[in-house]
Amino acid sequence: MKKIICFILVCFLVLPTMSVAAVSTSAKAAILINGDTGEVIYEQNADEKLPMASTTKIMTALLLCENGDFEKEITVTAEMLRVEGSSMGLLANDKVTFHDLLYGLLLASGNDAANVVAFALGGTVNGFVGLMNKKAEQLGLNSTHFVTPSGLDADGHYTTARDLSTLARIAMQNKDFALAASCESAVLNYGNPPYRRSLTNHNKLLKTFDGAVGVKTGFTKKSGRCLVSAARRDGKYLIAVTLNDANDWKDHTELLEYGFNEIKLVDISPKKTKYSIPVVNGEQVSLDIKIEPYAVSFFKNNDFSCEVNLPKFLYAPINKGDIIGSVVYKKGETLIDKVDILANKDIDLKKQNMKITEILLENIKHIFLNLWEK
Repeated sequence: MKKIICFILVCFLVLPTMSVAAVSTSAKAAILINGDTGEVIYEQNADEKLPMASTTKIMTALLLCENGDFEKEITVTAEMLRVEGSSMGLLANDKVTFHDLLYGLLLASGNDAANVVAFALGGTVNGFVGLMNKKAEQLGLNSTHFVTPSGLDADGHYTTARDLSTLARIAMQNKDFALAASCESAVLNYGNPPYRRSLTNHNKLLKTFDGAVGVKTGFTKKSGRCLVSAARRDGKYLIAVTLNDANDWKDHTELLEYGFNEIKLVDISPKKTKYSIPVVNGEQVSLDIKIEPYAVSFFKNNDFSCEVNLPKFLYAPINKGDIIGSVVYKKGETLIDKVDILANKDIDLKKQNMKITEILLENIKHIFLNLWEK
């Protein structure tokens, strides 16, 4: 009896120090990050270089969003369509806009769309791949290398779960990208002549997971099933990546639920939220500013900071909606968000019917304000 009691006591003493994984996946590599901060919540072989199939199109779509005129119409050529696999249904001589190509990339996972974007922005597929790798280098994706814009298997075409989560986080900060990635379906117009047609997103989580907002599926025989997902719920934001995962839908559901249970919300608004900024030569002498509350989620480290950037004075006229400053939010040295501070009303120029003494006083005020600014 004493031996049993001693064994139970030892178990209670040891259990708190044991490291037991609260979640796991069937993937060859996986990662779950806080979408707000990039903080890693779970990882599994996250730095192993692996093929990523059509999740490659996250980079293709990001470059399109950053460099393409959405209204520009491209005439598709037979050379652009020399690619196999999934398609948005483009044919030679079709006319298609960059806008519709974006949705063809992210919803239909069109390899034809990827090739057309490559020719339109890079001149050739190889030229565009050069842009992809340059962008990867700029973003610090040091374990990523692209060979195709579509994600079709090719020697030297690889990434890691960690790099892919970073790329997805950056891409989702682009409003056009995020809007397309979150669409369950879209009605577009392209063809020769363009005609109405609809595309459905391959990402099932948009329908099955509460709060899902993206991002991209992928599959080839070499890569296996690849999935990048993102979800927002109750002010929390998560991004999950799995590479070579036969049970990706189930694994992402469990990863995201785990993340939402583990991360916490904190208000990181500046201590001072109300400001009154002098207005030079305005019908009103000052503009009152109120900074809205700002909350962010965190997993372990709560090392947040914020910096309010406002001018010492403003010149009239001021229009409602003018950007007059910003609040910069950081976690350590990592930028979380930069929120513009907008004028909340119009302030017109002061009418020029002032007396001589008023003009002199106004000029003196200008001199002192300029000295203060210096």
